[in-house]
Amino acid sequence: MLVLGAPVFRYHEHLPGRYLPEGTRLIQVTEDASAAARAPMGEALVADPGAVFDVLLESLGAAGTPAGPYRPAPEPPTAEGPGLHPEQVFAALRDEMPGDTAYVVESTSTNAAWWRQMDLRRQGSYYFPAAGGLGFGLPGAVGVAMAQPDRPVAGVIGDGSANYGITALWTAAQHRVPLTVVLLRNGTYGALRWFGGLLGVPDAPGLDIPGLDFTRIAEGYGVRAQHVGGVAELRAALAERPEGPRLIQVDTTLTTPS
Repeated sequence: MLVLGAPVFRYHEHLPGRYLPEGTRLIQVTEDASAAARAPMGEALVADPGAVFDVLLESLGAAGTPAGPYRPAPEPPTAEGPGLHPEQVFAALRDEMPGDTAYVVESTSTNAAWWRQMDLRRQGSYYFPAAGGLGFGLPGAVGVAMAQPDRPVAGVIGDGSANYGITALWTAAQHRVPLTVVLLRNGTYGALRWFGGLLGVPDAPGLDIPGLDFTRIAEGYGVRAQHVGGVAELRAALAERPEGPRLIQVDTTLTTPS
């Protein structure tokens, strides 16, 4: 197993079992010496992953056949009930937002749905917290948008995560940051609910957060906001190109990260 420039062991929830399957040899290449030092298994090479890529490509020679086309994303499933399936939201983002959009994502319970639908081909298109803390998404999205004013930026934020950094909307409004925030509202801390199931406490209290209207909260901070219902309304909203910040709230069904 060869890992180039990516984390190998990300400590979040405890899952009992072996680090690696029997007979597996792990080699990781990283520029982060601390990541190499704390890895409990395998061999680590602290080096520029790009240089290692070049050496590997040269030693392997040219590919015998050209790479095939990108696989098309599957048709997103529809949800039972009033909310949309998260895949429907992500398919709309993929189709309606510009192809060079940079996404800042903190909607952990929809992680698997995200990767089934998104098509991110340009460098710097994806920002996601490496650990399990909450509150990165909204301020992170504002920061990325301020740092790259000539590139479209979208924050994809869960309603649980949004509560930890909601004041970032004020900064976006004060600086007229060209940012789209897509607020996925499922009325619960979805990732924490899944996490509780892993730990054997599926009935942990305080995980439901009904009754939050982020459109009114956003407007209070000076950000234009709307609540969309169906797929057509969501796609029409995403197709607009406002100059300042905006928040689009969409109700979604509960999914799990995997």
